Amino acid sequence: MTNEKSGPATPRQPQAQSHWRRVVAVVLLVYLAFSSLSLSSHPTSPDYSHLADYCTSSVSPISANEYSARQESLGSVLHSLNASAYIAEPGPNAFFFANVSTTQWFLSERPLLFIISPEFIDEEIHPKLSVLAPKFEATRAKLLPIPFPKHKINWIEWPEEANPYELSCYCIIRPTEEGGKVFVDGAMRHFIVDGLQKALPESTVLAAPAEVKQLREKKSKAELEILKCAHETTLLSIREVHKHLYIGIRESEARKMMASALTAAGLTDGGCLTLFGENAALPHGSGSDRVLTQGDFALFDCTASLLGYRSDITRTVALPDTIIPEDHLTIWMRVRTVQDLVYASAKEGVLTGDLDQLARKALTDGRYGQYFTHRLGHGIGIEGHESPYLVGGSKDVIKTGNAFSNEPGVYIEGKVGVRLEDCFYIDEDGKAVFLTQGVGGMASSPLRP
Repeated sequence: MTNEKSGPATPRQPQAQSHWRRVVAVVLLVYLAFSSLSLSSHPTSPDYSHLADYCTSSVSPISANEYSARQESLGSVLHSLNASAYIAEPGPNAFFFANVSTTQWFLSERPLLFIISPEFIDEEIHPKLSVLAPKFEATRAKLLPIPFPKHKINWIEWPEEANPYELSCYCIIRPTEEGGKVFVDGAMRHFIVDGLQKALPESTVLAAPAEVKQLREKKSKAELEILKCAHETTLLSIREVHKHLYIGIRESEARKMMASALTAAGLTDGGCLTLFGENAALPHGSGSDRVLTQGDFALFDCTASLLGYRSDITRTVALPDTIIPEDHLTIWMRVRTVQDLVYASAKEGVLTGDLDQLARKALTDGRYGQYFTHRLGHGIGIEGHESPYLVGGSKDVIKTGNAFSNEPGVYIEGKVGVRLEDCFYIDEDGKAVFLTQGVGGMASSPLRP
């Protein structure tokens, strides 16, 4: 007789286990639904590819003819100042005169020097270019994109056991008698300046004077076209990212969005200082990865490069669903008013220091003077910050072709920071013109950057 209890058991799912599986399934479905909604409302990687259609692919680099004209101008200035040579190593000034920056040639303990000397040819002054290069790297140096007839460049190859500065003396055209002058790039490293001075004991090695610096300070039409494109594209990128901001986003997330937009727009080496709320009260603060809350401004100070020229734009923005305190909005409007006052007053012949003083007085009259803690502005071009500067006490005279940032700000630590920055140049009529004029120029409100 078979025992019924010993037969095959029928599988049964415990009631409690079935219940919890249903609960987990429901929770998972709800999570996926909300995740999908969140991603559709606040995409982590918006598409910025349309920004590349604006201008970056069509703007032209500086031509060989323009580089030649720069070299000719430098040769004439050196002759007029009775100087034997101008010497630079890779960097902004070498890029301006010889199209070589630290991107093409990184600086090391072995100097690579560009030496431009004035020489007479058919009773006219022309520049002679000599390049001092380490001998074991001479082949690589000769591949640099120097806009000068290759067969006319005087190459000086120095072996490791030789003194490179003594070798460089032989390429200076005019004999350096006692009291003679050799100009060097003002940013040249000290050990190179010292080496040149020891090799030229009868001469004075000096930082290049204003007459040389002004050659770079005056922007050409080609330079202005590059700067306009860089600034307009940077501003369009800020405006596009502004559309995708939301309450709850972190500084790091917004910063990544800005970097992506600048890259998609065709700019290089781009990035933004991104500060929310009271973090913006430190003008060059690093932030804290703060979350954007409903009462916050968001500050973006952005720069990027196009064909070797920099942009620099700052916007302090709000979102449609933010509730900005009234006193913070008052600060924003005061900064915007001062920025407009400076722009209207910037003209050929005005002292750069006077513009800084004008902005400082206007903020002081509005009771915010003590919170404006940095200079009004700086030159813009190959470097993000270059001469001339809009700073108190400066006696530099604004000239046609100069380009500046205009960036008043108010910084109340622990509370709020507001900065607005737009760059302008001085046109042939001696008046200021925005580098972002093609896309509307200055912000009109925190909601309309």
